[in-house]
Formats: sequence, structure tokens, C-alpha cells
Amino acid sequence: MMKRRKHWGWGFADEQPSGDELRAAAAGLREHLGFGGEEVEEPVALEDVRLPSPRVEVPDVCPAHADDFHRARFGLGCSYVDVVRGMRGEVAHPPDAVLFPRDEREVEAALEWAAGANVAVVPVGGGTSVVGGIEPRVPDRFDGAVSLSLSAFDALHDLDNVSGSARLGAGLPGPAVEDRLREHGLTMRFYPQSFELSTLGGWIATRAGGHFATGPTHVDDLVESVRAITPAGVWESRRLPGSGAGPSPDRMLLGSEGVLGVITEAWVRVQRRPEHRAGRTVRFASFDVGAEAVRAIVQSGLRPSNVRLIEAEEARFTMAGDGSAHLLVLGFESPSVPVDDDLERALGFCGAGDVDPPRAQSAGAWRSAFLRAPYLRDTFAAMGVVSETWETAITWERFGALRDAAVGAARRVLDDERAMVTCRFTHAYADGPAPYFTVLAPARRGEEVEQWWAVKRAVSDAVIDAGGTITHHHAVGRDHRPWYDRQRPEPFAAALRGAKAAVDPRGVLNPGVLI
Repeated sequence: MMKRRKHWGWGFADEQPSGDELRAAAAGLREHLGFGGEEVEEPVALEDVRLPSPRVEVPDVCPAHADDFHRARFGLGCSYVDVVRGMRGEVAHPPDAVLFPRDEREVEAALEWAAGANVAVVPVGGGTSVVGGIEPRVPDRFDGAVSLSLSAFDALHDLDNVSGSARLGAGLPGPAVEDRLREHGLTMRFYPQSFELSTLGGWIATRAGGHFATGPTHVDDLVESVRAITPAGVWESRRLPGSGAGPSPDRMLLGSEGVLGVITEAWVRVQRRPEHRAGRTVRFASFDVGAEAVRAIVQSGLRPSNVRLIEAEEARFTMAGDGSAHLLVLGFESPSVPVDDDLERALGFCGAGDVDPPRAQSAGAWRSAFLRAPYLRDTFAAMGVVSETWETAITWERFGALRDAAVGAARRVLDDERAMVTCRFTHAYADGPAPYFTVLAPARRGEEVEQWWAVKRAVSDAVIDAGGTITHHHAVGRDHRPWYDRQRPEPFAAALRGAKAAVDPRGVLNPGVLI
């Protein structure tokens, strides 16, 4: 039996800490941070959540649930403001029902019904969007909105050991993807921070980025072909290692965020599980010097699995370091050949840094904090701490200006000397890094949403004005739409609208996202 998710926030219902546990955790974090409210706010119980009545009744096209749990659970994503609202029982736009199709035939039937009934359909994988991508906040022209869960699409359908690829259901969450492949000694080698709950279909729909910092790191690099159900028919690409035959049908579905079709399965590239690993942590007195080391490594042709540069203050907070130095977490891995020489070559580009002994625990501590961060955000919301991140990508020569502008914008809006605004690199390319910024600040109780939006707007303006992308791997959703509209060329926007009209003429699929 599947574990029951919380009706708000991150994780599972049986993992929600008790009131005493929450207060104890908050006290420790408050001491570590130096701020946070004395009062800890406990979440509103599901039975006390008040939802508007469903506006439509779903016919018998597939299994569906319209109870308070499912409507609340699918009514919000997992951003900081989603957590705050969910904690307080504020679900302004719940779906009228949640559909659980068991096969593609039922997906087709659901879309046909929705188009005829003027009901919006929001495809949902793990529900981990942090950009308003799955909230059924749809235009008033619709008579209702439903969420469509892909949870039943959870099979390993086929395996090609010769080519190194697997055909997987879109509803498989990260651990299940790896469990299915591990039985065959294989791995997809894709670990986003949301790995525990997010799904293959969600990764493809949002062009997600995995944990590995170079090489195949975006899910784009791992997709061989995609199959989706659209209101106009089946969209399935041919399995190929590469093709120059016009615009790629896979590329149109990658990042489509549910507006062009419901992704049901995909062929993805897999590999044998790594047997050789080597890693070290390097300390730098200057973040800029550490950034130059990262640039030298990735421009040398080396492809480390990890080349994460973490600002000193963030290293201290995550307990990966003591805050006295900026940390470069450097690692290599391979399924077939030793990687110690590659590590030594990479360390050769870190001349200004101090290399920790091989048994140093900084890298492991940081990885643990990385995967537990979504759980921590729920506690931050309860204890009156604003916790948010934003991520982008920029070419190397413009990185310094972007970092100064983004950090400065956040600090000006927060206007609190206690606030932490830090930067790290999640990914690195030969032509530029993917900076990831973290904000931790005292919240104004009752005004968290307005406070969050003020920071979001200021930082997003700064990123776009500096030439960066509004998102490197979090997707566009509804929250990033104004800045995505500024980033993309208008002729491309018109072309995307044309594609949408061709495959979804009634516009029922996730309206308000992308276009």
C-alpha cells in the first residue's frame, strides 16, 4: 500500500513531527540561525480545512476523488508560500476533483470529457512544483478544474541492454525508477533535490536538473523518446540517439509543463551503476577564486559528477563547514574505469585552495542537508522564518554582476541585517555556471506571502536585467510567467501559442502556464 502524503507541505503524513518535536526542532534551528519566532505554529488539521464546494461532477471516465484530502493535497505545490498557505489551511484554488486514470484510454476519455464540459485539466506527477505549476489557478472562462494524477503509470515496460535504455512509466517517482533499474544492475543517474517524491513525467515536463553538476545533468540529456496523450491524438517520437530531422518532437515536450499533452511514458538512457568513485573538498578564502577554479575545471574537458561551490555562510548553516571558507565539493565516478587520476587533474586547477584530507566529511554532510532541505522548509514556515531559493544560469563573464545584483536586490527588500542571502553553484558548464541563491530571513507573521513576493519580484527583475534565465531547472509555472514573457522572443511565443492551439484547441491543458 502506498504511504499517504501530507495534505500540505513536504513528505508523508506519518513523518509529520508532533507539536513537541516541532518546537524542539525550531529551538535548535533558532539557536543555529540567530533568529526565528518564539511561537511555533502548528498546521491546521485536515478536518478544519474549509474548501469551496466542487463546481463540476466528473462522469465515470476513470477513478476520481473529490474528498477534502485529495482536493487539498492537489490544490497546492511545494513552494514556501504553498507551505505557509497549506499550514494555515488556505487552499484558494483546489481542484473540483482528482482523476486517477489507469491507462491511456482513460486519459483520452478524461480529456475528451473536459473539452466538452469546459473544464481545465492539470496533469500532476509528484506535485512538487515550487513555481505554481500544478495549482489549479485557471482563468475564469472555465467552468471547473480537475487534477489528473499519473500515479498509475508506474511500470518498467521495456529494457534495451544493448543500447542502454529503458521504457518507463511517467508516474514513477525517483526511488521507484531506481528500484526498477537496480534489479538489472542499472541506473538512470538522475537525482534532483525532489527525488523522493517527483516523477519521471514531471522531470520531463519541467526540464528538471539532476544532482550531477556536469555531463548528462538535465533530464534533456537522458531522454531518448517521449509519448504523450493530447486532445488531438497521441504524440510519440521515434527512438533515436540523435536526429537532424527538423525541430525535435521530444524537445517540444521537454519543458512543456503539461500545456501540450499528458506525458505517459518515455524511453530514457540508462547505464551500469558506478563502481569507481573519488572525491575531495577544497576550501577557498574567496568565492570568486573558487569560481575561477570551477571554470578552469569544466573548460579543461574534465567532467566531474560534482563540482559544487558553496558559499561559506551556507556551508556553516548546512553544517558542511564551519563558515570560515567557501567549499568546493569535487567528485568523479564511473561504472567501468578508475577516476582517481581525473580527480588529481581537477585538483591541479585548485591551486589557491586548501584540499581537505580524503576522509573529510564535508561533502557527505552537504549532500545529506541537500536532500533534507524540503523537510526543513516546513519547520521554517512554522517558526516564522522565510525560506526560499531561486536559481538561474549565466555566462562566466557576466556571473559576478548578476550575483551582486541579485543578492543586493534581496537584501534591499528584506531590509534586515539578520537575513542570510547565499550563493552556490548547482551545475557548471564550459560557458557558464548555474548559480543557486538561498534566502533565510525573519518572517513578518501574517505577511509571509507578501514578503515572499516582494523578494521574488526584486530578484527576478535583477536576474532578467543581468541577462540570466528566470529558471535553470525549477520551471516556469505561473509564478515565473511575467519574467519568462520578457525572456523569450515574441515570434517564438507566437509559435508556441500556435502549437498549443493545434494539439489542444479548447485550451484545457494547464491553462495559465507558459502561455
